[in-house]
Amino acid sequence: MTINNRLILAHLWTAFAAFGVAILLGLWQMWVRSPLAAPLSTPDNYYLSVTAHGSAMAYVLTTFFIMGFGYFVAESALKQALPAPRLAWAGFVLGIVGTVLVVATVLSGQASVMFTFYPPLSASPLFYIGLVLVVVGSWIWCALMIVAMTRWKKANPGTPVPLAMYATVANAILWLWTTVGVAAELLFVVIPAAFGWTQTVDVGLTRTLFSWTLHAIVYFWLIPAYIAFYTMAPQAAGGRLFSDLMARGSFILFLLCGLPVGLHHLFMDPEHSSGFKTVQMMLTVLVAVPTLLTVFTVTASMEIGGRLRGGKGLLGWIGALPWERPMVLATGLSFFMLWFGGFGGLINMSYGMNAMVHNTSWVSAHFHMIFGGSVVIMYFAIAYHIWPNLTGRLAPSLVLQRAQLWLWAIGMMVMSLPWHWLGLSGQVRRVAQFDYADPSISWWAPWMIMSVVGGGMLVISAGMFIWNLVSFHFERTGAAKPGPVEYARALHPGVPVPAALNGFVLWNAFVLVLMAAAYTYPIAQFFILKPPQAVVHRVDRTP
Repeated sequence: MTINNRLILAHLWTAFAAFGVAILLGLWQMWVRSPLAAPLSTPDNYYLSVTAHGSAMAYVLTTFFIMGFGYFVAESALKQALPAPRLAWAGFVLGIVGTVLVVATVLSGQASVMFTFYPPLSASPLFYIGLVLVVVGSWIWCALMIVAMTRWKKANPGTPVPLAMYATVANAILWLWTTVGVAAELLFVVIPAAFGWTQTVDVGLTRTLFSWTLHAIVYFWLIPAYIAFYTMAPQAAGGRLFSDLMARGSFILFLLCGLPVGLHHLFMDPEHSSGFKTVQMMLTVLVAVPTLLTVFTVTASMEIGGRLRGGKGLLGWIGALPWERPMVLATGLSFFMLWFGGFGGLINMSYGMNAMVHNTSWVSAHFHMIFGGSVVIMYFAIAYHIWPNLTGRLAPSLVLQRAQLWLWAIGMMVMSLPWHWLGLSGQVRRVAQFDYADPSISWWAPWMIMSVVGGGMLVISAGMFIWNLVSFHFERTGAAKPGPVEYARALHPGVPVPAALNGFVLWNAFVLVLMAAAYTYPIAQFFILKPPQAVVHRVDRTP
């Protein structure tokens, strides 16, 4: 079956183009915060850059990558044509138009509100409308993923949906739930204020609505990496998936545990009671369950591959794995960074300990280690894995691919580990410049220079990644042709899959109950108590 290469490549190249720009902005931001003299270093430029970097990474890279990868999975795993490809192209166009609006307003200095918006700051309405268009384009993708799975199930009654597609639809459903909060914030509060229809905003309400989205969006970004963990890495390692049922359960747990916990981002906000914050802390702890389940299942799957390749003894299977394959290497590096990022998350989710790291560089370090480290390195691996099928050409050099992955992982560690230490020491995040002549913070200087070095390594790695992908398109085709993408088979393929793990109706009902319990009163209180509102501050900065 022919994969819709043009549609998928259009999405993926858009994602990686945004990534290439954002990574340069990120390096410049670290440069500005360091004791080294940086060009164009002004606070206005810094906050413009932070907004552009965050929006490009959080909204453009992720959304377009996940859509493109989802279309690939829908056609390759289900082995059927994508339903309504013209509608898919319409979603892509909406996303492109939205991205252009966001870029134009940010570069014009009218949208330096960062990717979290931060009311009562108010950007140009075109900035928010652009974000809405990107989200609407992604909703079309969600609908197409659900329709594709439904159509396949009707044609294959009683047969389990392939795991890669089941997980993709789980992500689509999670995204539909996730965007409710930010959509409500934008449509009913932020955009009316941006147009001048209202002169005040309830900051507590907007932050609460955004918290609905703020944590769950991380799992939207993360699930493609987990799809690769479960369905691509074991196959690349020459093994089998230890348990298909455990894999399906982990994706369901992301729905149940990842959605109703966003209020833990507001532990330091005064609008919510200690009781609700404590409940949110306990719910957030459950988020670790699907990740721990994944670490166990994927490690067991890789062990199977290693032992089939002759690995002996307690740990001999590790050395027997084919580390020369980028998917296997990326999985190992991702797991290593996940350990550091996950530990940081345990601090953030603890009501008491959160206070000591709130709004410090520790938070930036945790976020970059999880997303920039564990997740993005798997985006690279996925691209390397599927690019032969999209271009019809084999990889020009696996050596360059491996070098790029190693450089990314090392650069991420060199950059973000100093942030953990500085955050514990009280360094505030999102501050443009520090006075290193102050004896109380002068010792920060070498650590900040180290983070700039790490950022430089990431920029070089990003350039290598783009070069590696471009090389596919110019590689001469020889006699060898890439075969179809194969997804990992379960160790025990005959195990029946319960209906509950082959659909989402039951789990959507559970999510509805959990979201109502988590957010009904925290949102309703703003209408019941009617707290004071803040005057809208319109941003109009010139770069």
